[in-house]
Amino acid sequence: MADQQEKTFLGSLFKLPLPAALASLFKESDTTDFHECMDKKPYLAKADDRKVTLVLPWLKKQDQEHLFPRNITFKSPQEQEEYLRHWLEERTGFNSDFAIRFYPARFSVHKRSIIAVADITEVIPDEEADIAVLEEPEHLTWYHHGKRWKVKFQLVIGIVHTNYLEYVRREKNGQVAAFLLKHFNRWVVSLYCHRVIRLSAATQELPRSVICNVHGVNPKFLDIGMKKREQQWNGDQAFKGVYYIGKMLWSKGYRELIELLYDHQEDLTGLEIDLYGSGEDSQEIGDAANELDIPVNVHLDAITLIPSFTNISNGENRNLCEPSLNEFFKQFPNCRTYNDGEEFVEQTLKALKDQPSPLTDAQRHELSWEAATERFLKAAQLNSVAKKLTKTSSKLFIPGSLSFSRNFEDASAIFHYMGTGLVAHKPDEEQYREVGLSVPVKKRSYPSRKWAF
Repeated sequence: MADQQEKTFLGSLFKLPLPAALASLFKESDTTDFHECMDKKPYLAKADDRKVTLVLPWLKKQDQEHLFPRNITFKSPQEQEEYLRHWLEERTGFNSDFAIRFYPARFSVHKRSIIAVADITEVIPDEEADIAVLEEPEHLTWYHHGKRWKVKFQLVIGIVHTNYLEYVRREKNGQVAAFLLKHFNRWVVSLYCHRVIRLSAATQELPRSVICNVHGVNPKFLDIGMKKREQQWNGDQAFKGVYYIGKMLWSKGYRELIELLYDHQEDLTGLEIDLYGSGEDSQEIGDAANELDIPVNVHLDAITLIPSFTNISNGENRNLCEPSLNEFFKQFPNCRTYNDGEEFVEQTLKALKDQPSPLTDAQRHELSWEAATERFLKAAQLNSVAKKLTKTSSKLFIPGSLSFSRNFEDASAIFHYMGTGLVAHKPDEEQYREVGLSVPVKKRSYPSRKWAF
């Protein structure tokens, strides 16, 4: 094992710097994914035989000002860590007993994403490099220029939250870009991950992947569901009206919702909807909603939640489109699915007419973070492999092997390493020092590659 107390070291690495209320206002998938991922770490760290380290990007002040709302910035990683721990303790109700480390990163306006500008693997000491969990492994490996993940860590697990192909298809020349990205994602994930967990079948199919929803619900939302159940038992009105919550981007389902409402206005007479969220497309979405005959109230809220989880955990009825993305939620009686506009109208009217069924204790547990952590451990097979971990070489790449597949994979990794070296960003010495890393000594110049960033 990794230390004398026989603890397994588990490093969880993110592409985002802050919880949902402060996450990127630009990256379309960032806020909700990070909000959910962050809640998993305290529950993983509760196990006595597991030491968890959370690794986050550290941004320079100008990038923080560009990304974070309400003029919030941090002078140092330590200040950001303090804020983050306070936020987590408020959400989970117990102390965040895990380590937090940072890696140098910058915000790419072109990519609308946070990109690492250092070898992230250096953040974790070799003696603690047992297991790595890469949240959004495609994103973390696109520009990775450093030690190979599967060399540094004994087991690398990727958790795929986002279907990047769908976002790319919406852009100019999207079909061609999506085709190229599809194969590039498969390549880098295969190079750097031993196993992959996909949240749903709606995400891209990747090598060595399984489908398992490893998200859970903040206990506070489950408590709200309990209060709603008590109100129902007492005969009080526990629910009212219809609302839609999510980051205000057309790609987050608002386009489909507006189109459904527009096409079926006559069938939904008397319906009134509240929209909650914020984002780049807030103005356009609000304007489109105002053109409907159906009353729509737009509430620009800075905090974005996971709608399906919060609706169901609160004991509310929830309408979802039928695709495999929502397979996990179909087990709950208050979740209603539809395949077309007619079924959308039918299920909406039925949800308004019927009182939601109170969640059973078993259903509440299935939504909890304890259950989500159990699903994660099972899907990742962590409990079965933790005792079998053995240290490997700490070299940049795996030593030569007689295995053709191993040699081919090593050659591919070297090719990726050389390619990312061409677009590597010049190290920022101050940023390196702030996160406690040594500034790398480079003998070559750093060419400008604005197209990559």
